[in-house]
Order: sequence, then C-alpha cells, then structure tokens
Amino acid sequence: MMAAHLKKRVYEEFSKVVQQHPEEVPAKKLRLTKPSKSAALHLDLCKATNPTDALQYLLQFARKPVEAESVEGVVRILLEHYYKETDTSVRLKIASLLGLLSKTQGFSPDCIVDDAISTLNNEKSHQVLAQLLDTLLVIGTQLPDSVAITQRLIEVACKHLSDTYFGVRNKCLHLLGCLGTVDKPLTKESDATAAAPGAPSRDVQSVISDYFADQDPRVRTAAIKAMLQLHDRGMKLQQTIYSQACKLLNDDYEQVRSAAVQMVFVLSQLYPESIVPIPSSNEEIRLVDDSFGKISHMVSDGSWVVRVQAAKLLGSMLQVSPHFLEQTLDKKLMSDLRRKRTAHERAKELYASGEFSSGRRWADDAPREKVDTSGVNLIDSGACGAFVHGLEDEMYEVRIAAVEALCSLAQSSPSFAEKCLDFLVDMFNDEIEEVRLQSIHALRQISTHITLREDQLDTVLAVLEDSSRDIREALHELLCFTNASTKECIQLALLELLKNLTKYPTDKNSVWKCLKFLGMRHPNLVLPLVPELLSTHPYFDTPEPDMDDPAYIAVLVLVFNAAKFCPTMSALFSDHTFRHYAYLRDSLSHLVPQLRLPGKKLTLGVGSEASGLCSGSVESAHLFLQDSLSRVSMLQSLEAPGAQDLLDFTIRDLQRLGELQTELAGSADFCATYLRCQLLLTKALQEKLWNMAVPLCLKQNAMASAAVKQILEETYKLEFLYSGLEMRQVATIHHVRLQAKALQLVLTARTKRGVDPQIAVYEKFIQEVESFQRLFMSDMPHFQDSFVDKLLELMPRLMACKPLDLVKILHTTLRQSGFLALKIPEQIHRASATIIEPTGESDNPLRFTTGLVVALDIDATLEHVQEPQSTVKVQVLYPDGQAHIIHPKPGDFRHPGPGRVRLITQVYLSHNAWTEPCQIEVRLLLAYSSATSKISSPKPVWSEGTEGLLPQAESSIEGTIPLSKPVKVFIMPKLARR
Repeated sequence: MMAAHLKKRVYEEFSKVVQQHPEEVPAKKLRLTKPSKSAALHLDLCKATNPTDALQYLLQFARKPVEAESVEGVVRILLEHYYKETDTSVRLKIASLLGLLSKTQGFSPDCIVDDAISTLNNEKSHQVLAQLLDTLLVIGTQLPDSVAITQRLIEVACKHLSDTYFGVRNKCLHLLGCLGTVDKPLTKESDATAAAPGAPSRDVQSVISDYFADQDPRVRTAAIKAMLQLHDRGMKLQQTIYSQACKLLNDDYEQVRSAAVQMVFVLSQLYPESIVPIPSSNEEIRLVDDSFGKISHMVSDGSWVVRVQAAKLLGSMLQVSPHFLEQTLDKKLMSDLRRKRTAHERAKELYASGEFSSGRRWADDAPREKVDTSGVNLIDSGACGAFVHGLEDEMYEVRIAAVEALCSLAQSSPSFAEKCLDFLVDMFNDEIEEVRLQSIHALRQISTHITLREDQLDTVLAVLEDSSRDIREALHELLCFTNASTKECIQLALLELLKNLTKYPTDKNSVWKCLKFLGMRHPNLVLPLVPELLSTHPYFDTPEPDMDDPAYIAVLVLVFNAAKFCPTMSALFSDHTFRHYAYLRDSLSHLVPQLRLPGKKLTLGVGSEASGLCSGSVESAHLFLQDSLSRVSMLQSLEAPGAQDLLDFTIRDLQRLGELQTELAGSADFCATYLRCQLLLTKALQEKLWNMAVPLCLKQNAMASAAVKQILEETYKLEFLYSGLEMRQVATIHHVRLQAKALQLVLTARTKRGVDPQIAVYEKFIQEVESFQRLFMSDMPHFQDSFVDKLLELMPRLMACKPLDLVKILHTTLRQSGFLALKIPEQIHRASATIIEPTGESDNPLRFTTGLVVALDIDATLEHVQEPQSTVKVQVLYPDGQAHIIHPKPGDFRHPGPGRVRLITQVYLSHNAWTEPCQIEVRLLLAYSSATSKISSPKPVWSEGTEGLLPQAESSIEGTIPLSKPVKVFIMPKLARR
C-alpha cells in the first residue's frame, strides 16, 4: 500500500513538472526582457558626457521598437533624466519620445499622465512646453473613455492658454479642439485664467472663441481650426460665433482668412434658415444667403489659395436663394447697394413731407444723406459677379474651382443652369487645357437642363480643332447629351464633326458614336435634312456613294438612328440606302438600330419583330432568367436522369439571353458560368468513372483533373470579372472552389496510391473549411445540406482521422451533397474590354530593325472594370511562344463617363530577325490576386493571429483573366544594313 502511495506521489510530481515547465520558461523570458530596454537606455544616458551625446543616444533609441511591457520602465528612465537635464534640445527630444511611446500598441498611458502633467509645472522653455502639451494630446486621444483624465487635460490646456509664446497657445487650443466638449461647462479653477473673476462658468467653445482676436495670426488660425475640430467631432457649434468669424474674413493674414471662410461655411450649413440683421440697415436676411454673399466676396481675395477655397465652397451652398445665386453672374451692383423702393413708397414719402421739387433751386431734390457703400450692403458687393471674377481669374486653379462650383449649383437649379450657360461656353476658349476639359465635363453634367443656341453651339464646335485627343473626345461625349434648338444646329454639328473626321481619322469611332446619339435625340430636326444628307432627288437617280468612306457612314449613322423614332423618314431613302442599311446593321450593329422598314423584302433580319419585342422587354427577359434558375434549383441530385441535359440546355439559353438582352448580359453570363461549374463537377463525379480499377481509369482521371482545373479558373472569373456581387454570391463561389479542391485531393490520392501523402496539404484543406465558416458565418443558413455543411458536421472526425480515411470521407461527401441553388443576381456587370486600335485588318507589316524597338499604339475601351490602373495589363504573344506582359502607366487611363474607362498607351516591341513577316497577338488581361478578395471586412479576420486562414492560404494565388479578344498585328524585324 505504501509503495502504491509513493508511486502515485512520484507520478503526481512528475506530471506537475511536465505541465509547469512550458509555462515557466516564457514567463522568465518576459521578466528578463522588461528591464532590458530601460536598463540599456539608462546606461547610455549615464555614459553621455554632454548634451550632444545624450541626443545621439536618444535618436538611436527612437529607431528601435519597444515592447508594450517595457514602455513604462523606459518612460520612468526618460523622466528621471528629464528632471536632471539642463539642455533644452534634449528635454525637447525626451518630451517627443514620451508621445511616441504612448502610442505603443497594447500600452495604456494612464499610468504616466500624472508624471507628464507634473513636468509642465517646472518647465521654463516654451518649445518644450509646446511639445509636452502635444504629448498630453496623444495620451488623451489614446484614452477617449476616461472622462477624469480628459477633464484634467482640458484644465491644463486652459491654464497654459495665457502663455506668451504662440506655439504653446496653439497646442492648448488644438488640445481643446480634440478633447473638449461643448455641453459641459468648465470648472471654476480651469476657467479662472481665461475669464475675469466672478464671471459665469463657460464652456470650451467660448474659451476658444476668445482667441479669435489674439494678436498673433497663427493663434487666431489655431482657434478657428480648434472650433472646426469640435464640429468634425460631432459637437454643435453656437450661432453666436458667426459675427466673429465674419470679421476674420477681413484679416490681414491669408491663413486666418482661409480658416474663417471654412468656419462661415460650416455655420451656414448648421443654421441656414436663421435670420441675421444687415449692418446699418433695418433689413434682415437668411444666414445662408448672408454667408453666401460673404464667401462670394472672398473670390476676389488677394490670395489665390483663399480664392480657390471660396469658389469650391460656393458650389456646396445649395440652399441659397435663387435671387442671390443669379446675382453672382451679374457685375452690376444692386441699386447703389440699397433696397430699391417702389414708386408708391417714394410718392408717399414726398406727400408726407409736403415737399415736391419746384425746379427753381438747383438740385433741390438731391438725396439728403450720402450713401456709405461699405455699410449699407444688402448683399456684399463681392457677390455681384463673384463667378464672373472667378472665371476670369489669372490663376487657372481658381478658374477650375469656379467651373466646378457653377456645375454643382446648376445641377440643382435649372434656371441658374440656363443663365450660366454662356459663361461655361466661353471657358471652352481658355488657354489651359485642364480648364477647357473641366468646362466641357461641367456642361455635359448640366446638359439635361439646357438647349444650345446656334451661336453657342458654334463656340462649342470650335473646340473640335483642338490638337488634344482628350479634349476632342470629351466634346464628342458632350454632344451626345446636348439638346440642339434648330435643324441648322444639327447641320452645323454634322459639318464640324466631318471636318474633325478628315483632320483626325483616329477619332472615327468617337465621331460615329456622337452622331448616333445626335440622331436619337433630334429625329424631327434630322427629318428635313435627309434629302440633302443622302443627296436624293425626286426625279433623277443619284450616284451610289462609296461605302468605304467614313464620312458617308457617319451620315448614315445619324440618319438611321433618327429614323428609329421617325417612321416616315424611310420613305425618303433610295434603294441603295436600304442595301447600305443591311450592310451596316451587320457590320456596325452597336451603332445602327433595328428598323421596321416597309415591305417584306425590306424587313431585314430573321424574326426582326420578335427580336425587337425581346430586346425591348427587360422585364420578360428577367422573368425568363428567374424561371431558368428556379427550374434548375428544383433538381435534388444532378445524377438524376436528364439532369445534365437540363443543365446543358439552361446554360445555352442563358448565353443566348445575354447576347440578346444587353441589360441582363452580366447576370445571365454569371449564372451560365456557375451552372457550367456545377455540370463539370457532376461529370467528374460520375459513378462509372469511380467504379473502375485504378490502372484502367487513367484517361478518366485526366478528364476529371482537367475539369477541376477548369472549375478553379471559372471560379476566379466569377469572383473577379463581375462587379456588383453580394456576399451570398461570393460565398457560393467559394463553396464551388472548395468542392473543386476536395476533388483535386481525392484525384491526387487516387493517382499516387502507395506514395506517402503530404499531411500538410490535408491540414491546409481543413483550415480552409474552418476559414469558410468564419468568413461567411452570416450566410451559413443558406448552405444547409451542402458539401461544406456536411464537412463541418464531420469536423471532429476529420481532425483525428488518417489522410486516406479523410480522402474517403471527402469522396463520399462530394457524391452525397446536393445541388446548391444560386440566388438571382440583382444587378451584375461583367468587366469587358474592346481594342479599337490596332484593328488587326492591315496586311502591311510593321517594319523595324532587329534589336531596336518599335512603338505600337494601343487604344481600347474598358467597361465596368474596377481599379483599372492596378489590374489591367497588356499581353503581347510572339509566334515563337514568348509572352510579354506590359503594365500601362496610370496616366494612360482616361474616364470619359461613368463606368467607362479609356486606355490609350504605347507598347514597345522588339525581336530577333525574321525571314518573313509574322503575326503577333495583342490582348488585354485582368490581373487578380486572391489576397484582394471581395469578402467584406477581411481585416478583423486576418488580424486575429490564428494560423491557416483562407486569405493567408490563398495569398500567393495570383493570375490573369483574358479581358478582350486578341488582335493580330503583322510585324517584320529585319537585319540592320551594314
């Protein structure tokens, strides 16, 4: 019995040692590292014989990271040296280091607040005081929930506001702005330095506003910025500071005026409907109108920075009265700046005084008082013609800001849009290209409110002579949305666009597109021009024009698009016009619409009426898409007889729907691709394929491996090629990818039987399953009875079993998991690209000398591509199999309209000598990385520190997806002549 007892004790002691040993070792390490940093710093500072050495040691220390556990010890050493140090620069550096150490992650700086505040009391240097206040601000922002500490810091700031050095006052105001609150009054002790004895307690806002009148302009600026900081933190500012802010608009210093403009704007947005009096008058005015006038006056400021800021802010003041808004476009002052009295009021005044002008004495009816133009302002004189001044400013930045503000205000006021039209059109002649471009974009945005007169259109069309391609294309975009007033306007626009086509042939596609929209918007104005445009004659046959002439195609595009909305126009067509329509309808279907032409022979296209009805009904197409998906989702198992055939037919129907209905092309393609993945997975899991002996199924294994590879490619296309995906759809894509990876594991184990499996591969797969659950936790109810749902039920068993047993479980689960229905996408767009240049039709080879380079111009349009600057690449494939990928510069991407991007770049080609010309292929690729997934808020998941998360596991998976059709270009590298 004793032996048994001793044996038990021995085992207990042994087990205790085993359990405690791994816990004790890291604890010892932590205790050792705590004093190491502070001890080393203490030794260094003790070694320093002069301030220069001490400063050098501190600079070296600042470059090394400090653990959160060591921060407090280091701070104590620094403070100890701070009290002994006489040199200002060293104390300044120590104060700076205290702030940096307070930001250490995992360290709570509440333990050093008392020490940091006590250093302020004995400090004589103003610079060090300012730095210490900055450190206190850092500590305060690290402890936002501690009300007591925040209150202490505010009291300290109020106490030092009376300092003679502007830097200290600045830091105090900044601290009040970042930590103060407007709802709580300050304590009497803290307010004693800022207010007269016996004055009522005030809040932070009133203390800050006292320094609007400080003698130093830097402090005045800091006071306004502190007030704005309060506003940014959600505090409601009081209206009483409005008059103080208005006075600061006339300050001598630029930075004060700049901050004051911002302050006046903020108050105008907080209290737009408040009524304020006009000085030296009995009139009253809305605060937003008054502030609009004052900010308008700043558009004539002496500093161009203030002028830019004022012009930009005017564009955000949408609540201003129309009368004041329109005054900004008129240089004439309003009736000597006084409210104009009516004739009845003037007559009544004369009658009451009993005096009428007899005419006997000179100027006996002159006004009795002199008008003081600086005091009797109904609207500030600067607001009269504020935008006129802004648009004529010498600095192009001010002109751009004025154009943007005009555009913003005109979008919310159609009447103002009409009045500012002439001013915007005049800006088309500006000497700076950026201003011209901005004014064109502005006019395009307000084009729905306006109709151009012939003289205005003439000025607009003159810009087509511009040598800048961006300007010309922006103008084509503007003309697409422009409303013309007369048929002469359409004729003028057509003539100028044809001149543009002759001078710049590369603008061909842009000009054709422009004429397409001109015809669609003005069918009734095009109708009387048709005989002249098509050169038809009522009695004589006219010669048939050349179909290879881009100018003739341009005219036909205009006419055919107008004919769609004007049924009588087709009666004016010649016989050859109908033939040309048939040709263009096939070759340029995106520019020429489907027309209902009279007579059976002239009705072009098989089933044109049916296709016309189909194309016109988005609702019926969406219903068809819904029915197709619901029909497939009713399948319980894809191995049922006829299930694969149904999938095949549905995929074909959806692809055809995407071709017919452009509005639903993205959704239809997305669904078809998803169903294709499911079909490939079903075929790879067919029972007859898995019942064969291993040596007999090599061919089937190869087929299944190819299917897995294709499924993985398709899932990356689904995730990165389509925009507008919801979280549930992203989860469905990841689920298919998980199934493909499971099948890949099963196939690998089957083909490499007898070889030791790599356990890491199976562990990684299990980690991906767990990560799927974490990432898509909210969507897990939609995955009932799915592959991942069954795997999660078996997870304890999977963690413990051997690799070969795991493979069997995966295979069984894959075969038993049902079909996962796809939620119908709301609005999905497929990223696409079209290469305009080179066309690939030229037979003339591009010749260059071997070893040298030749530049190939690339012009392409991108649709619905997100972040094209970082994702779009150009691939060049040479005949010998070499493939080069070129990254275009960010400046090569233009944004002509919403959702559309234009890529205009050059690709440099080079190769060894060839005996004959060969074709190279040029295409655009979309680069993706699974690290930049569309999973919402991945950062919290990644920052947990757990190993094996899905984003980490896939971070190395990168690839490219073809974005455009390849274009073939003939090139001929030839030997250099000797």
